[in-house]
Amino acid sequence: MMESGLKKIRWAEKNMKVLGKIRRKFSEEKPFDGIRIGIALHLEAKTAVLIETLVEGGAEVYATSCNPLTTQDDVAMAISEIAEVRAWRGETEEEYYENLRFVLRNSDFVIDDGADLIVLNHLEGIGNPKGACEETTTGIRRVNALERERKLKFPVIGVNDSKMKYLFDNRFGTGQSVIDGIMRSTNSLLAGKNFVVIGYGWCGRGIAMRARGMGAKVIVCEVDPVRAVEALLDGFEVMKISEASRIGDFFVTATGCKDVLRREHFLEMREGAILANAGHFNVEINLRDLEEISTEIKEVRNCV
Repeated sequence: MMESGLKKIRWAEKNMKVLGKIRRKFSEEKPFDGIRIGIALHLEAKTAVLIETLVEGGAEVYATSCNPLTTQDDVAMAISEIAEVRAWRGETEEEYYENLRFVLRNSDFVIDDGADLIVLNHLEGIGNPKGACEETTTGIRRVNALERERKLKFPVIGVNDSKMKYLFDNRFGTGQSVIDGIMRSTNSLLAGKNFVVIGYGWCGRGIAMRARGMGAKVIVCEVDPVRAVEALLDGFEVMKISEASRIGDFFVTATGCKDVLRREHFLEMREGAILANAGHFNVEINLRDLEEISTEIKEVRNCV
């Protein structure tokens, strides 16, 4: 398992040229010497390269996952040679939060994805971080809510507001990976299908663009009128979710908001419609509503 993880890390490293230059600079300057950095990110190869870079800069890194289902155990094992890692695939909810608490107790600064570390610190008072970075749209929403309530205890850098993040990672990275995930999970042909993208932010733009590239007929649902017009002028059909529910074959949520797809939408959908969420948390599709109207719940493919 260790060898498999190292292979993944080295492969990712070859394609991360900018971080490689930063790493060489950090190796010489040691800007994080004596500093403990806590991380809650998806524990996969690219994150491992980031951890290596921070360690090269002198940091003592404590890492856990921001999602129990995305941890790659071989990568976690490999990176545990240089960092304190508390994460494994399939953690229970209790284990997940205990791992977050462990990281908070050992952090001077935190790097967060979804703001679970930041919010847990504010709820339970664990640890005393001096500052944080937050990666996602969903996490930024949670941090902004704390700030509006005047409860935010330390500075937070919104990485998601960086042009390098939303122009490239959100649009091209998320756009490609969401389509790849749907195709691998469902083994379905997208060409000719009605593909509904809910939310036309940078992630939604990327998903719509890639779905069209696969031959799908893309429909965009967007509550912001300016973004809705932008989607229309980009060549996509635009309609309300209530209308799209009747004709969609695939539905992908990319809003960062709660209960975007609900009971009234499920009742209108075609038999065999496929639902997917591109947001960080699993709250955009109301699973409780879906379960309540279901006659049977079973796994038909891995992750489906």
